[in-house]
Amino acid sequence: MKQKRVYILVRGRVQGVFFRATARDIARRLGVKGWVRNRWDGKVEMVLEGEEGAVNKFIDWCHQGPRGALVTGVEVKPEIFKGEFENFTIRY
Repeated sequence: MKQKRVYILVRGRVQGVFFRATARDIARRLGVKGWVRNRWDGKVEMVLEGEEGAVNKFIDWCHQGPRGALVTGVEVKPEIFKGEFENFTIRY
């Protein structure tokens, strides 16, 4: 299984709509590890690692987000896989 790590930045109405909590639930269901947090500028950023297919499914979900979100853009930057996370968490 090929492992993958990405940095994701999501723009739009993505704060105050349970984006982080839903992202955590989706990531855990897919077996993806990493973290998610709100940024000061209204965006949500994430770093995640996992099996390539699971990471790709998570990226697909980011384009719609949870109910109430209005995603206007998703940036995905590949990174070197490190295997540093034990689970997927919300950072504050």
